[in-house]
Amino acid sequence: MPKSIQRPSPAFRTKAPRHSSGFTLIELMIVVVIVAILAAVALPSYQNSVMKTWRSKAQGCLTEMAQGMERRFTAALSYEGPAATPGLLPPSSCTTEDGMAARYAFDFTADPTANAFTLRATPQGDQATLDAACGNLTIDQTGLRGATGSGALDLCW
Repeated sequence: MPKSIQRPSPAFRTKAPRHSSGFTLIELMIVVVIVAILAAVALPSYQNSVMKTWRSKAQGCLTEMAQGMERRFTAALSYEGPAATPGLLPPSSCTTEDGMAARYAFDFTADPTANAFTLRATPQGDQATLDAACGNLTIDQTGLRGATGSGALDLCW
C-alpha cells in the first residue's frame, strides 16, 4: 500500500524572499551629492548670465536715452531739457521696465556751454555686487562709451 505524502503545514512553509522596493539610504545620499555638485556649478553660471542680461538692457537704455538727448538738442539747442525741469532725463520706457529700477539708476550731466552730455547707468543692489568689474556704464554726445570698473571696456560694452 502506498504511503500517503503529507503536505507540510502552512506554519512551516518558507516564503520566497521579497524584493524590497524603494531606495537605500546610500543611493539617496549619492543622488543628493550629485544634485549639490550640479547646483554648485550651475548657480554661478546662471547668476553671470542674469547679470549680463541686465547690463545689456542698461546699455540699450543708455543708447535710447542718448537718441532722446539728440532729439532734445535738435528741438531746443540744449541738452539740459526744459527750463522748468533742467537735468530731467529724456523719456524712456526701458528705465521703468519691470526690475530695471532695482538693477540700475540712470542720470546725466550736461554742459550747456560745450553742448555736451554724459549719460550714466549706475548698478544697484545685487547688480552692483555681481558686476563690479564693469561698474558704471556711460555714453556721451559723441557716442563714446565708457565703464568705470576694472574690466576691459569691450567686455563691458
